[in-house]
Amino acid sequence: MTPAQVHREIERKLRVPAEFEFPDLQGSAVIGSWEPGAPFEMTAVYYDTPELRLFRWRITMRRRVGGKDAGWHLKLPVAKADGSARDELQLPLEAGAPGVVPATLADIVSPLVRDAQLMPLVTVTTSRTPYLVLDSNGSGIIEIVDDRVVVSETANQTTTSFREIEVEALDAEDDTALALMDSIAAAFINVGAVPGSTSKAASAFGARATAPPDIPAMPMTTREGVAIDAIRSIIGEHARHLLFADVGVRRDAEDSVHQMRVAARRLRSTLRTFGPLLDDEWTATLTEELAWMAQEMGAIRDTEVLLKRLIKDAKILAPNDDLAPTAIKRLLEARLISARAGALAGLRSDRHEYLLEDLVTAAREPKVKDDAYLPCEEVLPKLVAREWSALRKSVSGLQEDTPSTVWHRARIKAKRARYAVEAVSPIFGPAAAAFGSALADVTEVLGEHQDTYIAQHLLLELVDKADGPTAFMLGRLYSYEIEREMAYRDDFINLWPEVRKAAKRSGLV
Repeated sequence: MTPAQVHREIERKLRVPAEFEFPDLQGSAVIGSWEPGAPFEMTAVYYDTPELRLFRWRITMRRRVGGKDAGWHLKLPVAKADGSARDELQLPLEAGAPGVVPATLADIVSPLVRDAQLMPLVTVTTSRTPYLVLDSNGSGIIEIVDDRVVVSETANQTTTSFREIEVEALDAEDDTALALMDSIAAAFINVGAVPGSTSKAASAFGARATAPPDIPAMPMTTREGVAIDAIRSIIGEHARHLLFADVGVRRDAEDSVHQMRVAARRLRSTLRTFGPLLDDEWTATLTEELAWMAQEMGAIRDTEVLLKRLIKDAKILAPNDDLAPTAIKRLLEARLISARAGALAGLRSDRHEYLLEDLVTAAREPKVKDDAYLPCEEVLPKLVAREWSALRKSVSGLQEDTPSTVWHRARIKAKRARYAVEAVSPIFGPAAAAFGSALADVTEVLGEHQDTYIAQHLLLELVDKADGPTAFMLGRLYSYEIEREMAYRDDFINLWPEVRKAAKRSGLV
């Protein structure tokens, strides 16, 4: 499949009347200078499912003819950013004929579309007049476009028209440009422009396009609220996270594999923690499928972690010697390519699509037992206490010379306890959140501990295949990883008393 180019877009959309007049941006000293561009016309056909699954996730896909960036465009929301920031993935026009979505883009959005069909739904014709705002050096820093828009919905043959101003920072990482973008937008608002966030095409569908997505964000309930509402909120949050991490993996976005595994792990932990309130057969099936998916991702993530860790540690030991880093890269980068191919095959399987459908259903209507309708304050602390008790028992026998496998089992218990506490801390307040934070510190240390243990085994494998000088450097690195493993054990032993204090203060255990 053809890889897409990626552009980070941060803009402000403003709706204005047809007779709207621009404010005097130069006279009011909002900007220094600007240059008008030649007007031109664009025609874009937008694609979605009949149920508007993409629009409802605030995603747009289009094929646009005309303008300097004619082609296929997929705009995706940016995690942990406001609605004005989106990643725009671009392919040339020839990547897909009209009516045929390019395989690259269809694959990227497939976790959100699943078994629904993508089809042309809306045509948007835009008469655009661009303006380029210049910085003190005469370079373009902001683009303002004045659009007169006609939107035609294919199915109902309805047409709407409006005028829209867009103000976009040309460099999404330039703080000066971003501040100027907001100042310009404010100047327009002061003379009557109305801020907006929906795409031009979404105007054709009205409320349908801004309806909640397949997995709506559910507010967390209170202590007095029923447990099933907490379960819906928690499963929904992690299922949403997993869907968008899946999108990220398919576009090879940084850290996406890690985020997908975290989401799967938290979902499994949720099913385990709340197990006494959930249907047993339903829980077992969903847990098994999430475990399968996490395993499919495991080889990529483990290899990424090892590669990053061992290169960093090798540079610490010998900043000017590249023997160990070269041997490590040669093996692990080849493994990474193979692991990614295997993981993508799993993501594109029917089994994975069925899992995603099950997660959407689980977030909306989890299968629960009668006790799930009891108040949170009555049933949830008991479930958290169960995970905390398992962790305490696992930790009780840990010593500096305890086998690594036993330390790893304690890490698993610590993650379960952490996820259980973090899941309910919005309900039970700051002390519960502090308990979750203390457990997070512990899991970070134990995670580093486990990584050093795995690294040691890989280094032994590499040593067997290396020549003399390289084997010597890898041996030094092996000894260093053993030292780090012991240091992490000391870190954990020092942290643990604070975790126990936080547990007592939380009111949960």
